Amino acid sequence: MMAKHVHVTGRVQGVSFRAWTRDQAEARGISGWVQNRPDGSVEAVIAGDDEMVEALIAAFHRGPASAKVTDVSVSETNAPSKPGFHIIS
Repeated sequence: MMAKHVHVTGRVQGVSFRAWTRDQAEARGISGWVQNRPDGSVEAVIAGDDEMVEALIAAFHRGPASAKVTDVSVSETNAPSKPGFHIIS
């Protein structure tokens, strides 16, 4: 099992990025959370099977159709304690 903290920049707010992330994570059996940041970026903590986490990170580089991702930074983190995947307001 792998856990990553992901920070995505670009046009990623107001384009359903959080809902898209939740759908992508749930389809891959990944737990964690996603939230908008005040600076216009999105951050997420994702945890699950190594291959599925890597696949979601690769998908972050594209994002939903209306997003324009300019950078994705990834670092190690601890797995979230809460089960499931959540959008944080």
